[in-house]
Amino acid sequence: MRCWVAGEEAGLSNLKLETRDKPRPEPGHVVIRTEAAALNFSDILMIDGKYQVRPERPFVPGQEVAGVVEAVPEGSKWKPGDRVAAKVYWGGFAEYVLLRDDMVIPLPDSISFAQGAALPVVYTTAMVALHHTARVQSGQTVLVHAAAGGVGLAAVEIAKAAGARVIATASSPGKLQIAVDHGADVTINYRDDDWKDQVKAATDGRGADIIVDPVGGDVALQSLRCIARGGTLLIVGFASGKIAELPSNLLLLKKVSAQGVMWDHNLDADMIAQVTHQMVDLLIAGKINPLSHQDYMLEDLPQALESLGNRASTGKLVLGFNSEGKPDGK
Repeated sequence: MRCWVAGEEAGLSNLKLETRDKPRPEPGHVVIRTEAAALNFSDILMIDGKYQVRPERPFVPGQEVAGVVEAVPEGSKWKPGDRVAAKVYWGGFAEYVLLRDDMVIPLPDSISFAQGAALPVVYTTAMVALHHTARVQSGQTVLVHAAAGGVGLAAVEIAKAAGARVIATASSPGKLQIAVDHGADVTINYRDDDWKDQVKAATDGRGADIIVDPVGGDVALQSLRCIARGGTLLIVGFASGKIAELPSNLLLLKKVSAQGVMWDHNLDADMIAQVTHQMVDLLIAGKINPLSHQDYMLEDLPQALESLGNRASTGKLVLGFNSEGKPDGK
């Protein structure tokens, strides 16, 4: 099989497309033929050696895949031909991938592989953030930053499906329109110097009950100035490249909680199973609709990661693998 390998030296420039043996099924695992693999900022960090998960080099990067079950061990609950998606710790940018049973998500026939590849990390993260960590309620106001990105757009849809009023921020009119198309009630360009005042105005001065922040840096800091009393700031990531130093006096004065959103299949198995079930129900009901761009093929991974790193994309960037050599999203 073909796969991308991050070599001994860190950095995207050191990625190489190589040929390796296909994985074989083993107890508790299945092998899929990959049809789509989604990209994440954490892939770039992992390739650069700057992520908290640091595989022994060289390694195959990639954490979100979708495809068709190719081979299973005896007694598996999965069977060849099943359409699935899954998270892997690494190894996803390959034509065949070994998956752990408990990380596999069944894909309805109505969902494309490109859409399915967006579910295991960003949609699961947004589900954990809103339904497990913050326990979003109907009628609350949820502010979502970077709302046209992977986690952001997922959070817009999930908050809306929960009956919340959604305020979305993004950096351009086009990105804001994407947020509207996926359920946002109010949009604000966070390049505006007064964006936090616009949030307060949109909530009659009260502020947002829940703020989903995948950006970090100054965006996280300013979010504390437009959060409701008793609100929750969800720290999802640091796409800005900067980790915010949150002033504890603002947390104190507003009785605000700042909570990190982190989950792990080994440590949170029951919770992940629950939110996965909820997520599939929302998917079948049409209440979430992943926006995936399968504009790149396996051979194009370095260019795709560069586009992601430059924040030039919306929704999820996905690599295609189909044999015709052009993406079809199926």
